[in-house]
Amino acid sequence: MNSPSTKRLDFFERYLSLWVLACMVVGVAAGKLAPDLTRRISEMEFGRGSHVNIAIAVLIWLMIYPMMLKIDFGGIGGVFARPKGLFITLFVNWVVKPFSMALLGWFFIQTLFSRWLGWIDPETAKNYVAGLIILAAAPCTAMVFVWSYLTDGDGPYTLAQVAINDLIMVFAFAPIVMFLVGVSGVTIPGQVLFVSVVVFIVIPLASGWISRALLIKSRGLDWFEISFLPKFRPVTIFALLATLVLIFAFQAENLLTNWTAVLLLAIPILIQVYFNSGLAYGLMRLFGVRHNVATPGALIGASNFFELAVAVAITLFGATSPAALATVVGVLVEVPVMLSVCRICTSSREWYDRGNTKIA
Repeated sequence: MNSPSTKRLDFFERYLSLWVLACMVVGVAAGKLAPDLTRRISEMEFGRGSHVNIAIAVLIWLMIYPMMLKIDFGGIGGVFARPKGLFITLFVNWVVKPFSMALLGWFFIQTLFSRWLGWIDPETAKNYVAGLIILAAAPCTAMVFVWSYLTDGDGPYTLAQVAINDLIMVFAFAPIVMFLVGVSGVTIPGQVLFVSVVVFIVIPLASGWISRALLIKSRGLDWFEISFLPKFRPVTIFALLATLVLIFAFQAENLLTNWTAVLLLAIPILIQVYFNSGLAYGLMRLFGVRHNVATPGALIGASNFFELAVAVAITLFGATSPAALATVVGVLVEVPVMLSVCRICTSSREWYDRGNTKIA
């Protein structure tokens, strides 16, 4: 069996940051070289003024549905036999994380970079913060399985944590986003946000759960995991990359005229990742949670469900909005930053276990 230090991401995930940068180059080039085509695609919406772009909505579905197929809601009960790790994860995910991002966005984007330094105009700054809040309001669903693998995490426990977070997301995501975005100075229509939750969380979650149950019942778990799920992987990869190309094409003018925005937006995202992962990891050790439960729990709270964030930001503010750009910056920094968090968790295991007699 490989030790955590010898585990590696597969080819696509290992170079995800490079793929994202390549999508940025291709998208910006398309936006500048074919502006009429880009404009026509951006105007293809489900109803006038809905901001639900048809092309991106289809691609987002192709990303989210396969993720939901992986979630085993039948394993939730077992996690309550050792609930401390779950409660800490939920506390960081739903109490600390969105509010800390709102605070960081307010300080860095609206106060330091906008009001004090004048690098961002006030209205754009508000929209950037709205995008950051949407990014932080939903914990990671898909990539957390990769992070758990790299840190030798407890697989069944990780699955249960993700399943419970997804269920909470159905009820908590919209109220948190509406409250914090409202506090940041941006008004969003509640009905549009509710529709976003139904379209991008409830429907794929329910369809994934129903599909999983029916297929496993008819064909068996081995067939489902070995033969069926892998077929979605190339589809998911294509959908992710195509979505990013479109978003960067829609954002081409903004990126070329204000390229420093990506660097500025990365600052609160980086601080938020390290703060929340460190807080969760430290609380896990304080309360005696096993290391293979603590690592995925800390990583869930540190990373973001960026696929959902991109979809919601586009629906609420439009594909060319500063809010949508803010959510995409999360994709740019996610992989290298989360790999560094994984290394910190694995290299600190001896310290974590040393003298901790309460581990359960």
